[in-house]
Amino acid sequence: MRLIGVDVGGTFTDLVYADTEAGQTAVHKISTTPDDPSRGVVAGLTALCDKYGIARDTIDTVFHGTTIATNAVLEHDGAVTGMITTGGYRDILHIGRHQRPQHYSIMQDIPWQDRPLVKRRHRKTVTERLVPPRGEVLEKLDEDGVRQAVRELKEAGVEAIAICFLFSYLDSSHERRAMEIVREEYPACFATTSSSVSPQFREFERFTTTAMNAFVGPKVRNYVTRLESEIEANGFKAELRIMASNGGVATPAMVAERPVLTLLSGPAAGVIGGDWAGALSGQRNLITFDVGGTSADIGIVTQGGFGEATARDTWIAGFPVLVPMIDVHTIGAGGGSIAFVDQAGAFKVGPRSAGAMPGPAAYGRGGQRATVTDANVVLGRLDRGNFLGGTMSLDEVAARRVIGELARELGMPDREAAEGVITVINANMANAIRSRTVQKGIDPRNYTLVAFGGAGPLHGAEVAAMLGIPETIVPPHPGITSAVGLLISDLRYDAIRTSFQVSGAVDLPRVNSDFAAMSAELAGRFTADGIDLAKVAFERRGDLRYVGQGYELRVTFPDGPLDDAAMAKAFEAFHEVHKREYGHHFADSAIEIVNLRLVGAASAAKIAKPAPVAGNSSAVAKIRSGMCTFRVGSKLADYPTDFYRRDLLPLGERIPGPAIVLQMDSTTVVPPQHTFEADAAGNLIIRRSDA
Repeated sequence: MRLIGVDVGGTFTDLVYADTEAGQTAVHKISTTPDDPSRGVVAGLTALCDKYGIARDTIDTVFHGTTIATNAVLEHDGAVTGMITTGGYRDILHIGRHQRPQHYSIMQDIPWQDRPLVKRRHRKTVTERLVPPRGEVLEKLDEDGVRQAVRELKEAGVEAIAICFLFSYLDSSHERRAMEIVREEYPACFATTSSSVSPQFREFERFTTTAMNAFVGPKVRNYVTRLESEIEANGFKAELRIMASNGGVATPAMVAERPVLTLLSGPAAGVIGGDWAGALSGQRNLITFDVGGTSADIGIVTQGGFGEATARDTWIAGFPVLVPMIDVHTIGAGGGSIAFVDQAGAFKVGPRSAGAMPGPAAYGRGGQRATVTDANVVLGRLDRGNFLGGTMSLDEVAARRVIGELARELGMPDREAAEGVITVINANMANAIRSRTVQKGIDPRNYTLVAFGGAGPLHGAEVAAMLGIPETIVPPHPGITSAVGLLISDLRYDAIRTSFQVSGAVDLPRVNSDFAAMSAELAGRFTADGIDLAKVAFERRGDLRYVGQGYELRVTFPDGPLDDAAMAKAFEAFHEVHKREYGHHFADSAIEIVNLRLVGAASAAKIAKPAPVAGNSSAVAKIRSGMCTFRVGSKLADYPTDFYRRDLLPLGERIPGPAIVLQMDSTTVVPPQHTFEADAAGNLIIRRSDA
């Protein structure tokens, strides 16, 4: 199989090619085209194939991580969206849960009120009502009312419609009939139902997720359709697969129907790629540290795999989202992050970014604000003649000019200002890692940091030192690790049913029936994708909590028919998970099953483990020596620093820092009091000298 993974970042579009039979790989990077990312994707695909002499029509599959849905939400640049909902519940999207995002702030931003996904005038109500716990019909659906609502929304210029009825997770028939009417009255409209997007309780979160699906739907659907046609028009016969937030890939048809699944497309691929790199060197407890041009994405990987976000902490741009997602924490910190002095005189870096165009001043594209990249240039940590493998030259004069302007504003020497930019951004990223580790009872000192992305290796060792992490891994191709993650992902779909059950009185026939129905649902999706069901692995899970608790923890259910003994195992597993998460459990308390989940995964061809590179010697790998600026303790000074070519490094030779390791897709900084070595798996291992 010949595969290409394409990950679109804020500054660069990263590509990796893999021939799974021959064990060959190739990488490429080009600038992202923010106005239409598909142009950069297609340009990157053709450039990669032309550069390495790969026939375009021999590529079997293109795997793609996209930020289209994410950017539409972050920039609030989606479709004009309407909603049809149950009478009396027009304002659920506005009211929320009477919970303020920040309990004590009087100046806080409440996204669903300040910038609603659906304006109030575009929310229409109709008569219908189901009642729990079984979903019996209390009031029939007023089909004429639905028809009138659709006509009014069409007249108002609405481009997408979200159909959200109360208790539809118990019976989706009213929503399905309303969808049929929408398609009859307004076939050009993007329409979606809450029961197809997120069939679970918590109406505010379910309605918001569905509204978000509609809000980003037309843009994502048009993008995927255009990308498929442009790939084909440029001589490729490959199938397209899109990375989903749950760590699997999906078909274009599924993404076009449920684009909300792609909200964490790129970051999810990064966690998977970081997990792969750590496993190459035998490390299983990992903090993945993916830093690009505009953001830093942080994930946690343990022996049990990567974490999955829960209902209480799944948020995008301040909106709650109820879809399966890898637990990734993102902050605005990257190579393009802008350094500035705010109105109160505080020195800040990010979250504003210079983006791809114009980018940092050092890129020579007209950037006029000091960025993290410019600071690294001034400190000597980036080699202006060896950026992107020498295909792009950095403008050191421009970098020094914008850093000089910042320094004068701060009233300090240029070198101190540049180092201050790095210290602040490193502190921001270290604090983000603390929020996912220390604040959750996890000791980061027991983990290894995997630093990747274009800027991750520049900052990884210093951030690790701030946290007391003894070891940093830099993958073989750090700048395209997210693209690598695309090539080791499986085709994966999730199904969910809300099913309130209490230990001691579990309706076992209903539980088994729900799992059977979900199995049939996912089997239909895989069959539609042409996947042999014999190659699909299913895993059953449940969201459980103690009776009276507000949020759930996820546990795995045993295989086979569920009986009393199997449920006892599931409940015991919940006690263990609760103790691990909170430090205690209540062995005698009743446990409530809230949601049942089924995950189906079909294995796909994957990138091969990199072959060991024959070692040379550090003397051969050394390009030159120069002076770089580092702060050690309270002392800021210039240190003699050796520059190395990564592809010529010897295997297993521990080399002292400070050092700069150059390669096409990234630059690795090894600070003073650290050592580094290339291991047989192709990773760089950076350790503190005292570790």
